Amino acid sequence: MIADAAIGLVAAAGLRGLTHRAVDGAAVLPAGSTSYYFRTRTALIVACYQRLAELDVGDIDDGNDGDNATTAVPSDREAAAAVLAGLLYRWLTVGRARQLARFELSLEAARNPELEPELHRAGQVARARAAEILAALGADRPQEAAELLAAWTDGLLYDRLAGALARSRPAPDLDELTAAARRMIDAALARAPGH
Repeated sequence: MIADAAIGLVAAAGLRGLTHRAVDGAAVLPAGSTSYYFRTRTALIVACYQRLAELDVGDIDDGNDGDNATTAVPSDREAAAAVLAGLLYRWLTVGRARQLARFELSLEAARNPELEPELHRAGQVARARAAEILAALGADRPQEAAELLAAWTDGLLYDRLAGALARSRPAPDLDELTAAARRMIDAALARAPGH
């Protein structure tokens, strides 16, 4: 509950809006509650990273119609493209604020070496899940393919949420996102020259 409130504040006001007192208010908790559980601002930001990773993996698992450890893996590229497009659509619509917070918090880790390991750890969770899916689809180097797919996904999300044309773009379209997802998956699964 505290991390969710903190993520909402970061999405709405950026990191300047992230204070223990503001989180108490947003979470409707007695004054001092947030600082009791997260003594420092750094600890609160780490909690945000962990919660964002948990929510992102939950979305991936939901998109695969899975449940925790027994997550179903898409059976082919078309199914994987549909899952990825669904995730992109969700993250650009109902999950928009959460993704904005994720980008904001990522930039903070780039400026604060103390936070970088936590961001890295949180980011590896979704990449590991993507590597599992890509391996099942026949990727020669699933981890490498997952890194590329994560970068392309982040790039598309950033462009649509905060890029120069973000405000002038039409609302997200599932067909358009499916076509983009299909191209990203095909590229991630393509064999490198000489392999």
